[in-house]
Amino acid sequence: MIDKAVMVLPNSKKVMGMLAGLAVLQALFIIGQTYMLATVITRLWDGRKITDQLPEIVGFFVIFSARHGVTFLRDKLLDHYAAEQAAYLRKQLLEKVFRVGPKIVQKQGSGNMTTMALDGIEQVENYIHLIFAKMMNMMIVPWPILAVVFYLDVQSGVILLLIFPLIIIFMIVLGYAAQAKADKQYKAFQLLSNHFIDSLRGLDTLKMFGLSKKYGKSIYNTSEEFRKSTMSTLKIGILSTFALDFFTTLAVAIVAVMLGLRLINGLILLFPALAVLILAPEYFLPVREFASDYHATLDGKNAMSAINEVLNEPEMETESLDLPAWDEDSRLSLQNVSVSYENKPVLSVDFSIKGLKKVGIIGMSGSGKSTLINTLSGFLQPDQGKIELNGQKASNLAIEQWQKQLIYIPQDPYVFQLSLKDNLAFYTPEATDTDVLEAVRVAGLSELVAELPDGLDTQLGSGARTLSGGQAQRIALARAFLDKKRKILMFDEPTAHLDIETEVELKERMLPLMEDRLIFFATHRLHWMRQMDEIIVVDQGEIVEIGTFAELSAKKGYFYHLAQQMRGEENA
Repeated sequence: MIDKAVMVLPNSKKVMGMLAGLAVLQALFIIGQTYMLATVITRLWDGRKITDQLPEIVGFFVIFSARHGVTFLRDKLLDHYAAEQAAYLRKQLLEKVFRVGPKIVQKQGSGNMTTMALDGIEQVENYIHLIFAKMMNMMIVPWPILAVVFYLDVQSGVILLLIFPLIIIFMIVLGYAAQAKADKQYKAFQLLSNHFIDSLRGLDTLKMFGLSKKYGKSIYNTSEEFRKSTMSTLKIGILSTFALDFFTTLAVAIVAVMLGLRLINGLILLFPALAVLILAPEYFLPVREFASDYHATLDGKNAMSAINEVLNEPEMETESLDLPAWDEDSRLSLQNVSVSYENKPVLSVDFSIKGLKKVGIIGMSGSGKSTLINTLSGFLQPDQGKIELNGQKASNLAIEQWQKQLIYIPQDPYVFQLSLKDNLAFYTPEATDTDVLEAVRVAGLSELVAELPDGLDTQLGSGARTLSGGQAQRIALARAFLDKKRKILMFDEPTAHLDIETEVELKERMLPLMEDRLIFFATHRLHWMRQMDEIIVVDQGEIVEIGTFAELSAKKGYFYHLAQQMRGEENA
């Protein structure tokens, strides 16, 4: 029920101590208001005037207000603490994603990671608020009340004491059933998130091939599975709440009947009987409140477990090398470097690159191009092999001085919920308006800027102006153009989702940006290879050929036959 990670959150023990104190106060105020109310009713029953009871009536309202004041303070404390910890977890999650790189997003799914960082964090925030408040109340409040009940009437105290553990056992049994349903629901939610985002990204391609309706039906089926699992979880939650309310009400009724019979027989006085009857529902109230929010805590617990799974992902050990800016004399060497995924070898490479040049990485889909780019970017840890940068040895490329020189452009560049200008200058905030306009011209964004209502100040994303895939790629290129300091560019199939007309137009804009830089350009599009200074041909995770376009074509080896397959021609 309780995720252990909650107990190790920053300042959790301090907050729990404060909540324990507030819970004790709340229990005392409940007892105090019960005393005042029972006293007033008993005296009125004895025929005394109501005006004589004004001190007790005022005392009741003061204590009642104090009780709810404690609840208000508790909620304010938890609101602040839960929001603070949610922000802390979101920061940790995003920093983890940036440190580990695309590997973790590919493993978890982009849709799941997005919903985890947004809805998941909100569920965790609600979970922290609920679990601290409900658990502390349930652990503390009933026992001072039970002690007073025993003091007033031992028989009623015994009844309440015997029923409480039975209710707890019942909650545990139903809790396991609800947990299993909630786990299934969360998995369905993760599947739906990934499926929806992936389909949305490829919507243009799906429409082009006439598959949009088929995928729409697939999303519908996935959403139906999520709906059914949600309803199944809610049924368990509603059943447990109903059963708990039934048993607690039955327990209070038993106490009331026993008190009534003894009142009639003169075995108990009105004041203790009335006080016990008022305290009995308060005794069970923390348990009932806990059960009413049980489903919400399960959602939050699952979200927190998923977030901690990401946070506990093993990371590469970063290395510290003193690397100068990449230039004509710089050299990178990978000797017998191999990478595995889930204990399965996926890449084995051996090559060296020197100076400023354009290096094409080509192969069929699934050949290992993206794995090689991620390894070169420092996102993957090699299992074995030797890496050297300017003669300095390293176990991986997660090197600060190496990664600071990189610009990584993926298939789907991220467009932030900012203005177009802020998006363009996101990594170079010191860029002047003149620099931004020049980047707009070079990247071919002039027409887009001209048609936007507020020009460069137009807001993008999240219900504002949307962009096509080609426009998003141009923004990524403009960012690269603005960053003059970084000399190494990593392209991971940046034109994979674009039509050929858009790609050819974008290619004319990209080639000038590649001059005087070290470029690693992974693609399965053959026409890029003519502009590359060197070509690395990858097949099934291994480098099968290295050379220039002319050398590889003349050799008539793997690259030659790959070109034939891609072109669908006999003569490459």
